[in-house]
Amino acid sequence: MTLPTPARPSPTASPGGVGGGPPRLKDTPSDVVLRRLELTVRRRLDGLLQGNHLGLVPGPGSEAGESRVYHPGDDVRRMDWPVTARTTVAHVRETIADRELEAWIVVDLSPSLDFGTAACEKRDLAVAGLSAVVYLTTHGGNRVGALVTTGQQVIRIPARAGRAAADRLIRTVIETPRAEQGRRGDLASTLEMLRRPPRRRGLVVVVSDFLGEATWERPLRALAARHEALAIEVLDPRELSLPDVGLLTLVDPETGRVIEVQTGKKELRERFAAAAIEQRADVAAGLRRCAAGHLQLRTDRDWLMDIVRYVGARRRGASGGARR
Repeated sequence: MTLPTPARPSPTASPGGVGGGPPRLKDTPSDVVLRRLELTVRRRLDGLLQGNHLGLVPGPGSEAGESRVYHPGDDVRRMDWPVTARTTVAHVRETIADRELEAWIVVDLSPSLDFGTAACEKRDLAVAGLSAVVYLTTHGGNRVGALVTTGQQVIRIPARAGRAAADRLIRTVIETPRAEQGRRGDLASTLEMLRRPPRRRGLVVVVSDFLGEATWERPLRALAARHEALAIEVLDPRELSLPDVGLLTLVDPETGRVIEVQTGKKELRERFAAAAIEQRADVAAGLRRCAAGHLQLRTDRDWLMDIVRYVGARRRGASGGARR
């Protein structure tokens, strides 16, 4: 959509962006954006999200370990029946937590993300969400890789460990050229590229606005069957409601279609809002069917606090995201 854009505050006002928003990619050199994101994530999130593997997937490991005698209160689902049968004494199988995590991030940078009417563009927010996952995951030998789809190309960044590799990954995403209007990104095919060949169990994060047909649901469900999955949905408030500004020209950046609507009609604004709510509800339902966590970031909210609230809800066992 093309809408009247408010005056942009100075990009140097705050390391984390203005009004809780991330640094703007259009206004700031990539090295400056990288340093601001790292400073913001490590200063404001690293001390709050203690624990291994980003803290988004708490719980015991899945690798089989030694057997030991059963004690009252042990989880009966971990009973080691072969050992129990041989010894006639109840045994449970210990599990070993993985000490190295391989995380893959699928980043949707199709033209629909080059839009924003609040503190930033959705593209800026997608890069901020990516940086939070990368910086909080890159430690203890963990490896992080990415697939970036723009509608014109798919950029593959191999999974590597270390801070230097993390910086290169984020810088590559920051410097990814914007796709021409009229191009539609194919999130489903990018997820299929990540699915095959099969990879070791780990964390899969999908960053997108999930607009258009839900062709991504089937490959994401297949990925979530093997990996822990997290979907980061980026939104702008103008995608949920139309302002009352009279005649408004709307442009679909992925098809090039242009329409003019009379926003002064209350009935039209109400129908738009109802359709937008239904669309976002369908996305949330699809992510639940995929057993994927759902973190929503908006351009008119503090993205850091949204992440903190999400992690807190997951740790309390609330409905902040799907858990297996």
